[in-house]
Amino acid sequence: MASSRLTHALESADLVLPDTGRIALFQPRADTDLAALPRDRCDVISSFYPDVAALTAQRFNCVLEPTGSYAAAIVFLPRTRALAETLIAQASAAAPGGLVAVDGLKTDGVEAALRKIRKLVNLVGLDTRSHGKLFWFAADDLGNDWTQAPQPQLEGFVTAPGVFSADGIDPGSEALAAALPPKLGAHVVDLGAGWGYLARKVLERETVTRIDLVEADHIALDCARRNVDDARAQFHWDDATRWRPDTRADSVIMNPPFHTSRTPDPSLGQAFVATAAACLKPSGQLWMVANRHLPYEATLTQYFTSHSEVGGDARFKILHAARPLRQGR
Repeated sequence: MASSRLTHALESADLVLPDTGRIALFQPRADTDLAALPRDRCDVISSFYPDVAALTAQRFNCVLEPTGSYAAAIVFLPRTRALAETLIAQASAAAPGGLVAVDGLKTDGVEAALRKIRKLVNLVGLDTRSHGKLFWFAADDLGNDWTQAPQPQLEGFVTAPGVFSADGIDPGSEALAAALPPKLGAHVVDLGAGWGYLARKVLERETVTRIDLVEADHIALDCARRNVDDARAQFHWDDATRWRPDTRADSVIMNPPFHTSRTPDPSLGQAFVATAAACLKPSGQLWMVANRHLPYEATLTQYFTSHSEVGGDARFKILHAARPLRQGR
């Protein structure tokens, strides 16, 4: 499990939740330890599809936004500070007269959040263990002094706190867009589409009749819907490592993520490669960008007839693969 601080605090009665009323859980991960919580009273508020799917399977009620008022709210701190502050503000607003708890690892910035909160409220409790902290306070004490993180400003595009590359076009995506050929075929799939930069560049081609934007973060996908105002675009909130189109595509483009925490995990990008092969026609092509140190070439050999590096610099490599092998389907 990702954390035992919450279970310890509840079982030791250091943290006492109300006996009645709903409890809002903001952005727990699929492996977060929620065993000590009353499942039938909890709403999981999450925008990340793999976590929502896993927690729904555990019989938690999952929603995209808070609904009504809650007796208590628990924030599972994300790595991005702007998103963390937004979630704490939302949790405090969602639990008037109730309690807000914040749980996070030191590597996720929990100490910075704690320092800022302590300037504004008197903590009700604090638990420090397992390389992190859990602290809680009365929701009403935060008041209006806690300012929600400002909306990122990016000329020509809509983004949101916490989405990938919220404050600027990702250099890797920009390099990939510049390397794409004039013709990509009629049907294109954008795996891990984010807020839609690559899809919008692809749709500059009149020969493209359909592009599927597949994104696990619902907030990012909402931004993409606003950034890609084109009838040829279809939007899919899903896990890109499992999604499949109804008809096979001519091309797949992607700038895959390579971590789910602060530790790089190339297996995530490798799973994207496998999905790309499964999405493509026998003559299909994959175009992707990756950080130069990530070892994707062996995976490309496993799933495609041929592949090569077609561009890049000291930071990035642009990879092209063609004709998926049968085992990749």
